[in-house]
Amino acid sequence: MKITRVTVEVTSEPKQHAIRDAIQLLDRNGRCDVTVETDAGVSGTSSTYFGRVASSPALLGALITEQLGPAIIGQDATMIRHIRDLLRTLTDYQGTAGLSTFGISAIDQALWDLLGKSLGVPVWKLLGANRTAIPTYAMVGWLELDVPQLQDVCARAMEQGFQGVKMKVGGGPLAEDLERIGAVRAVIGDGVPLMVDANQAFDLAEAIRRGRAYSDLGCRWFEEPLRAADTAAHIRLAEKLDIPIATGENRYGQEQFRDLFVGGGVGVVQPDLRRAGGLTDCYEIGLMAAGFGIPYASHGGGAHIHVLAALPNTIYVESGLLPADGSVTLTDGCYPLPTEPGLSSWSAH
Repeated sequence: MKITRVTVEVTSEPKQHAIRDAIQLLDRNGRCDVTVETDAGVSGTSSTYFGRVASSPALLGALITEQLGPAIIGQDATMIRHIRDLLRTLTDYQGTAGLSTFGISAIDQALWDLLGKSLGVPVWKLLGANRTAIPTYAMVGWLELDVPQLQDVCARAMEQGFQGVKMKVGGGPLAEDLERIGAVRAVIGDGVPLMVDANQAFDLAEAIRRGRAYSDLGCRWFEEPLRAADTAAHIRLAEKLDIPIATGENRYGQEQFRDLFVGGGVGVVQPDLRRAGGLTDCYEIGLMAAGFGIPYASHGGGAHIHVLAALPNTIYVESGLLPADGSVTLTDGCYPLPTEPGLSSWSAH
């Protein structure tokens, strides 16, 4: 199957409900949808979330339309890793990490969707399935919510059958974090996993101070306590704390994970499909993490669930609350795997 055409559609609109973490307000929904067509009449699609700035999806769309897409016309669509490497070479001079990786990831996902559709099977079967359902937790504890609102959304997550909840921290003093954690714990109970996420808000000294406090409250992990690229600080932090450090969503490509694994600077690895490089790189990062005995929990859901189904070290898929229409339900706190060929259209995030 030779690639004949790559097309892009972009959208950007305000969120109905803006959400906040420790470092930013997320007030827009942006998306870049990519379609790869072939001479066999089979096509594959991907959808890449790219909020916050209104112009961001159009910038990504232009990169794919004008640079990445034309470079793969005529390529064999089944040669997914070859195409990834070709596009990395193409973008090396301008810097592959960053916007270029977002584009490569979008194409990578569309190619996996295309391959699954051409063979009539979901992608998780192509990767080599290790499980038929994925444990899930709800990322619902955003900082714009006051304490009663926070308790309400966490209670709803429990009613929907999630195995745990995650909440944002670091938007104010430690005392505020502790109050909010206590309020959530009062709703979900002592035995339910509770994760905290600082979105890179702290320096090393503050991360040590807060991490010890979160650990004392029994939190399952401490996510993104430091600037993502500071591997040395992550290693030092992990040496000081008992609570596992979760990180990875803001790292690009496998090389940025290797030193973190070798140094012991991560307790739960969380690649992001867009920044890590797509399904291909997330799968390879996950296998590398398995070799170090490091558990894998996705950043976000959606297409990532296919990778999670194939890895031996998967512990969670991240999700928002389930749709109110009942179109998605959990079984024993797990997402069932999609059965449609390709990546399927539903999303867990």
